[in-house]
Amino acid sequence: MATRYDHSRDGLTELLARIDPDLPRYRVDQVWAGLYEQLTEPAEWTNLPKALRAELAEHLPTALTPVTESVSDRGDTVKFLWQLEGGSRIETVLMLYPDRATVCVSSQAGCAMACGFCATGQAGFTRHLSSGEIVEQVIRAIRRAREVDRRVSNIVFMGMGEPLANEAAVWASIERFHHDLGLSARHLTVSTVGLVPGIRTLTTRPLPVNLAVSLHAANDELRDELVPINRRYPIDTLVGACRDYLAEKGRRISFEWAMIDGVNDRPSDAAELAAICRSLRPGAHVNLIPLNPTPGFPTVGSPLTRVNEFRDLLETLGANATVRRNRGTDIDAACGQLAAGQPVVISAR
Repeated sequence: MATRYDHSRDGLTELLARIDPDLPRYRVDQVWAGLYEQLTEPAEWTNLPKALRAELAEHLPTALTPVTESVSDRGDTVKFLWQLEGGSRIETVLMLYPDRATVCVSSQAGCAMACGFCATGQAGFTRHLSSGEIVEQVIRAIRRAREVDRRVSNIVFMGMGEPLANEAAVWASIERFHHDLGLSARHLTVSTVGLVPGIRTLTTRPLPVNLAVSLHAANDELRDELVPINRRYPIDTLVGACRDYLAEKGRRISFEWAMIDGVNDRPSDAAELAAICRSLRPGAHVNLIPLNPTPGFPTVGSPLTRVNEFRDLLETLGANATVRRNRGTDIDAACGQLAAGQPVVISAR
C-alpha cells in the first residue's frame, strides 16, 4: 500500500475518486495543501467533512514509526530513528542553526557501497526507500524545527544509503521538495560515492541541484581500498562525469574528504587532490571532514592540527577547501556514523 507521501497529485486524485466518485475536484487541492503547506494530519483538515477525514487517515498511512530521538549540541542536532514497514530502520538528522535548519535524509536502509570507514556501509544493504519514505523524513523534521522557530532551508542526501543507486525515488522526492515545499534547487544537495551512471542521469534532470562526491582519495590505488566502487568507475571516469555536470548545470562540485590519520592526509594526497580541483576550476570545492569514529574501522581521524595544515596546503596549491564542523558525534549522528542501531561487524583489516 502506498504511504502518505508516495502519492503524486494525479495519484491523490485517483485515490479520492475511489473513496467517493462524487467528490468535487477542489478536495484534491485541499488535501494537497494539508500535506505540503500545513504539514498536518488528516484529522486536522477541518475544511473537509469528518467522514472524509477518517477515510483519508485510513488510506494515507504514515511510512515512519518513531523509535527513538536523540539530541546533541545543546539541542541543535537531533537524530531520529524510524522503523519502516517490514522492520527495516533508518535515521534522519536535523541540524539547527540560529536562523535556519538543514535536514540530512536517508535514501536507503543500509548501503551496498561497502566503504570501510562508514557505519552504514559496514552494516550492509537492506532495501531502497520509496519517494514517500524520503519525503516524510523531511516533513517530520520540518515539524520538529518549527517547534523551536526554525525554518528548514536545506536538504542534503547524506544520510544512510547511496542516493544515486536509488536515483528515481530520490529525484521524485527532489521534485516534491522543490515544487511543493518551495525549496530552491541550490539548497538541495545529492551526495554520491561516485556512481557515474547516476551522475550522468542527474546531469539530464531539469533542476540544477548541488552534487557532492565522497572522494576520500585522489589516486585509484588508495581509492580502490577506501571506496570499492572506484574499481568500476575509476577517478578519471568519475572526474569526467563531474566535469560534464559542472558544464551543464553551472553548479559547483563539492568533494567530501574524510581525513584518516596516516592514510589520506599526507602532502602527496593534497597535491593529487588539488590537481583534480584545478582541472575543474573554478567549479570545485573540498569539504574536509575529520573522520568520525565507527566500531568497524579501527583507523582514527587525523588530528585537527593536521586537518588545518592539509586545508592550508590545498589552498596554497590552488584548491578551495574548508573544514566541516562535526555535529552530533556523541549521538552517532555525524557523517559516516548512521547505522540505525544495526550491529557492525568489526573488520580485521
